[in-house]
Amino acid sequence: MNHRFRPLSGGLIAAAVAATPLAAIPVSAALAAPAAAASTVDVRLININDFHGRIDKNTVKVAGTIEQLKASAPGGNAVLLSAGDNIGASLFASASQEDQPTIDVLNALDLKASAVGNHEFDKGFADLTGRVVDGGANARFDYLGANVYLKGTQTPALPEYRVVDANGVRVAVVGVVTQETPMLVSPGGIASLDFGDPTDAVNRVAGQIKASNAADVIVAEYHDGAGAGTPEGATLEAEIAAGGAFSKLVTQTSADVSAILTGHTHKEYAWDGPVPGQPGKTRPVLQTGSYGERIGSIDLSVDTATKQVVAYSQGNVKRTTADDAGLVAAYPRVAAVQGIVDKALKAADAIGGTPVGAVTADITTAFSGGTRDDRASSSTLSGLVADSLLDSLKDPTLGGAEIGVVNPGGLRSELYYAPDGVVTYAEANAVLPFVNNLWTTSLTGAQVKTMLEQQWQRDAAGKVPSRPYLQLGTSKNLTYTFDSTRPEGDRITSVRINGAPIDPQRSYRVGTFSFLAQGGDNFHVFAQGTSTRDSGLIDRDAWIGYLSGHQPVAPDFAKRSAEVLNAPATVTGGQQLTVTVQGLDLTSLGSPTNTQLSLTYYPASGEPRLIGTFAVAGGKAALDFRAPYALQGGTFVASALESGTTVTLPVSVPAVTGSCLDLGSTLDRPGDRSAQALESLAKNYAKVCAR
Repeated sequence: MNHRFRPLSGGLIAAAVAATPLAAIPVSAALAAPAAAASTVDVRLININDFHGRIDKNTVKVAGTIEQLKASAPGGNAVLLSAGDNIGASLFASASQEDQPTIDVLNALDLKASAVGNHEFDKGFADLTGRVVDGGANARFDYLGANVYLKGTQTPALPEYRVVDANGVRVAVVGVVTQETPMLVSPGGIASLDFGDPTDAVNRVAGQIKASNAADVIVAEYHDGAGAGTPEGATLEAEIAAGGAFSKLVTQTSADVSAILTGHTHKEYAWDGPVPGQPGKTRPVLQTGSYGERIGSIDLSVDTATKQVVAYSQGNVKRTTADDAGLVAAYPRVAAVQGIVDKALKAADAIGGTPVGAVTADITTAFSGGTRDDRASSSTLSGLVADSLLDSLKDPTLGGAEIGVVNPGGLRSELYYAPDGVVTYAEANAVLPFVNNLWTTSLTGAQVKTMLEQQWQRDAAGKVPSRPYLQLGTSKNLTYTFDSTRPEGDRITSVRINGAPIDPQRSYRVGTFSFLAQGGDNFHVFAQGTSTRDSGLIDRDAWIGYLSGHQPVAPDFAKRSAEVLNAPATVTGGQQLTVTVQGLDLTSLGSPTNTQLSLTYYPASGEPRLIGTFAVAGGKAALDFRAPYALQGGTFVASALESGTTVTLPVSVPAVTGSCLDLGSTLDRPGDRSAQALESLAKNYAKVCAR
């Protein structure tokens, strides 16, 4: 836990305290500011973000951590807030009950206000404003969206801010959501809305609050955060230098805002951000990570006369390891949460424990640094789900899919083998929790290539979003090569479907989720699809049907794409080539490390010829070889020994016209003074051709 106490003038030196569970160090000692003068009031902002319906064995501990932070707040003044994505992409116990248990838990913990997250729109705007806010779920906290407007207007579609009282201090909470939301949810569900710039919206509302004296202190809840384009553990300076929405919200949010709380990108940080126009002055900028694994805490010391924040401290507190029974006994709200969780888990177990399939080994998303969900990399799970989409939709009566495509953000859990290889209903549902319908649409071969090019992301305004690259999962019959060093829009160097080069003019039926088929995740080309049709199948039901009908399923470690560098457009007979093939290894759990790559020439007719075997290190191999002299069309195919990955080099292979002897007789022409020398060369060449 990083602990900082710093007056806004920046005069005191920040102190650092090692990350420590609450059970090991009193919260007050870890986070409390030095004793405030009598003319100040301390307010603690307790924050969560991206909870995503984590109703499980840890929920009581999350509640306990929050209540511990409330109890230890200086002056007893604490307010629980959220940066959004409380629901959606949830665990089975919450998802199977339409996230009602999560709403009930947040109500029990007295959540005061939350920025609306993109996942709050997963089932559409009408569901959010109806069922979640005013209907059965009945959230007793405000969902704030100052940059969410009715289509074609500047009329707010949601509350923009809420003022909460903390021992006489009026704290205005302004909430906004990422402007990328239209690309992250099914467009049909938000067709009545526009999403504006979040920083501009915060500044507009902060100005109105200040002018009307509606509050003493203003804080901003951004459902947006530090981008995926910089590594975990990067400095604030590096994140600002990366540009984009986060850089703007840090450096341009109004100086009237005393604290910035963020979410969406699932990163963890507690930084001292610059206050624009006030050199040397800072304010807290915080995100907790995700799933309640840490709880954010910001203490503001407010001058009671001027209503100015004169000092602050901040930190992210690890979820407590204290015994549930002790937490329940100590805190009435935790006891209420335990009752909600126990009931939800019991209801989920009734249906969730039903076996629906089996696996032979772990089938997972891509892992990076020990963490799941590397959305920039291929995985065994994305391949399996894409295969299931093709299988579920290949029937002409359901759309006649010829290829399956899945976006990586749609995969929210893993299929683990432990303890016995059985896949339960709950485990299967956790992989695809969004309840999207399965659609098919027709894209030309050229548009399929564009779809793959759009993995290098651009939003609707042409800007690079917080996740600059998203790796699509494709069914095993769609393979491709790319060269990331080429200009944007020209990086896909070859595409094959069922082993044959893609026809740019031909139409192909693509099976996918309704989310992606409507252009979600910035795959704009899907909006150009034709003959788009809803199969009527729900992703969860089709997925479970596939697992039930293919028992057991095994991980496929063969990658369906690879990067090929330095490949010429055309190969000539006898040409010496040095081609690099990289990105051969998957990072899903259990994936083998490739060590050897063979290269084989497959002529258009006749027997294949092994060119050679090359070492692979770090998923990369240098193929230094000479092409056969007698080329007869066909392809050069590299095959990785351990994974089974095959890569068709993106080169054109011409066929030699005529026979070698014909070539020799052509060279031996009367009157040619070098005919004798050429005759000797031709005979040698004929021997080479006959090999």
